[in-house]
Amino acid sequence: MKLSTRIALAVGVSVPVLVLASGWLLLHLVGNDLRTHQDDQLRARATVVAKNAKAYLDVAGTDHPLLERVRRGRLVNSARDVGIRLTGPQGTISAGPQPDPYPTLPRNAPNPVSVTSGGKDWLVLSLRVGAAKEGTTPNLWLLSPDTAEDELTLVRGRLLTGALLAAVLAGAAAWAIAARAVLPLRRLQRRTSGLDPRTSSARLEHTPTRIAEVDDLAHTVQTVLARYEEQVARTGEALATARAFAATASHELRTPLMSMRTNLDILTDHPGLDPEDRTEVLGELGREHARLLGLLVMLKALAQGDLIEADAFTSLDLAELVEASVADLRRSRPDAEVSVHTTAGVRVHGWEQGLRSAVDNLLANAWTHGRAADGVARIEVTLRAPTGGHQATAVLAVDDHGPGIAPERREEVFERFRRGPDSPGSGLGLTLVAQQVALHQGRITVSDRPDGRPGTRLEVSLPSTGVQDVEHTLTLLPRDWLTGTPEQSPPGLFTATPPGRTDPRRAH
Repeated sequence: MKLSTRIALAVGVSVPVLVLASGWLLLHLVGNDLRTHQDDQLRARATVVAKNAKAYLDVAGTDHPLLERVRRGRLVNSARDVGIRLTGPQGTISAGPQPDPYPTLPRNAPNPVSVTSGGKDWLVLSLRVGAAKEGTTPNLWLLSPDTAEDELTLVRGRLLTGALLAAVLAGAAAWAIAARAVLPLRRLQRRTSGLDPRTSSARLEHTPTRIAEVDDLAHTVQTVLARYEEQVARTGEALATARAFAATASHELRTPLMSMRTNLDILTDHPGLDPEDRTEVLGELGREHARLLGLLVMLKALAQGDLIEADAFTSLDLAELVEASVADLRRSRPDAEVSVHTTAGVRVHGWEQGLRSAVDNLLANAWTHGRAADGVARIEVTLRAPTGGHQATAVLAVDDHGPGIAPERREEVFERFRRGPDSPGSGLGLTLVAQQVALHQGRITVSDRPDGRPGTRLEVSLPSTGVQDVEHTLTLLPRDWLTGTPEQSPPGLFTATPPGRTDPRRAH
């Protein structure tokens, strides 16, 4: 049922109900007024009639027949529109309109009372006049037809007629007004009925109508469609990420699994294998197993970064996060010599799990590849407080004492599965770091140590005043780190500084 029809029916029903309710109240008030007016008129006439009746009784049965006739005629004339009944020494006198059949008159009715005779109501009032004394039977009655009920019946009929007409007219008027009022809604319905994000790129174009409900509904529809498209895109990204995860995992796990299968076959086919060879095979199995676990952990982390939502970002104390990561490194790798210099209160707007994973991988990379000539992993971690205004950035630098990275390979280290021949890692650690830096609108720099000593510096710059539009950032940045390459990364994400030179903007 259309909205205009609903409004017309509602008005068509409510208007006669209101008319009848107000009419009932009006009838009640008018009925009271009519009866009060009739009673007052009867009392006023009773005053005149009682005077004439007393005058007549004073001369009735005396030697003044002429005066008696005159006063009797005056009494009868005073009852032209009111019936009277007077009992006296000369009998009963009746004049004016009388009920038929004659009812039993009330013995004590100083105020008008209602009696019914022949299906008609009469108002009756009784008085004592002339020789009648207090406590005796009244000898004068006045009777007046009760016309109030007839008038009220007429009003009721007209009220019902008016209510019926009001229902029809109000319904028609309401339908016409509602049909015009809902025109903007009907136009909006026609514009939205053909929209199907699955089959068409057309979108809702709404011109403000200055009708709050219509404009709010149009805004809601646009928001719903936008969120639908966003969720469709995110679902597609999730499906693509799942497929990429499966394809990448199956491809990268094939080699270590085949190697483990070979070693297991050796152990099975040669139960009497030399203990030294058996130890070597078991050690290789352990390394391949550790590599598999590390690879799966890294792939899972990359997939989580590809699917992260904006509501996962919050305000973080970067200094506390770095110190917690360093504490874990010292606990898991007691041989590491780590020095930390942080500034308290450095806050960023970020994803805690992602940033923690990035810092862990920076430290693990320095511990694995940044050992000095004596084999000791010495790592210096520095977190500098932001400087500048709105675009202030916090800078995290990790320095090691390893052989360094050739300039032409400084961007390659962020590629997926880029690992050296003797590297025990999965080749995804720095890829994960680059992903998180991109998600947080930061920048990562690979350079030589600023003090001129051998080693590499990995420096991450993050906005310290908060990412202003995280959802927009997540939408624009590449979301395919499981299959992407550095060439697909945002401009400015990687910066490589030539050997022997230090970027003055990053010097201590």
